[in-house]
Amino acid sequence: MPSEFDLIRRHFTRPARHTELAVGDDAALLAPRPGMRLVVSTDMLVAGTHFFADTDPEGLGWKTLAVNVSDLAAMGAEPRWAFLALALPRADEAWIAAFARGFFACADTFGVDLAGGDTTRGPLTLSVTIAGEVPAGAAITRGGARAGDELWISGQPGRAALGLAALRGEAALDAPQRAEFVDALQRPQPRVELGIALRGLASAMLDVSDGLLGDLRHLLECSGTGAIVDAAALPMAALAASGADAALCRRCLLAGGDDYELLFTAAPRHRGAIEALSARLALPLHRIGQFTRERERLLLREADGALAAPAAYGYDHFA
Repeated sequence: MPSEFDLIRRHFTRPARHTELAVGDDAALLAPRPGMRLVVSTDMLVAGTHFFADTDPEGLGWKTLAVNVSDLAAMGAEPRWAFLALALPRADEAWIAAFARGFFACADTFGVDLAGGDTTRGPLTLSVTIAGEVPAGAAITRGGARAGDELWISGQPGRAALGLAALRGEAALDAPQRAEFVDALQRPQPRVELGIALRGLASAMLDVSDGLLGDLRHLLECSGTGAIVDAAALPMAALAASGADAALCRRCLLAGGDDYELLFTAAPRHRGAIEALSARLALPLHRIGQFTRERERLLLREADGALAAPAAYGYDHFA
């Protein structure tokens, strides 16, 4: 049976690209670039809560890092360093090797050094602390939205939730569609390039992890504003084409979560620049609503113009 340190040396020790001292010592030595501010976030994935225990470990390795990379993307930051803490029920080398492949595939894609971490025996739990850089004064926070700002969402929200519904037997999808939506759930694509490009354009931003409407409420709370979301502007076509129940598709898009798309606000004068950015990145950016002066009041405007409070918002760990 390999020891903890054998596992670390074998599967998690690699040359670092921009870290003075990484895995193998008591702590890491990081050197932020001049004029940069450190951006730090922590996220945890727990078997049975965030993923099924039999989830493909390579995909899980990707997702473990990707959800943290997404947090930095949501602030317009560039990811640089990650610290990985693993609680493992047993030292299953085949599982760990596959997990490490997925983790480092994500790290290589986004230029992240694994700078340290910890392993222990326990219920399967995966925790990453990630650090990155953003130029001083350029970070995009949740608190900058103003009344009159337009609300935007990237990509195709709802795919991950529909993939989860398929895994649970709640949605019958054709094999190619099922594979696409399950892949969206298990291998999310952090929008780092978009987040960086939105510096100076977006007034507030976050990534959608717990549901579009639920996370939108965080923007309202931090910015002291309200919002109206236009149901007719929501990107429903791809979900509807899956053949899944229409009500389920709408619920997945509005309250499903696990998409890690960027939800952001911008002044109307930036609309042309955002549309040009969408074309340059070949990434759909959908304008889905507007912020109002009615503090923390969130409404849905239906196609007939009727306004109503949403019936559901999203996932809450302790609800």
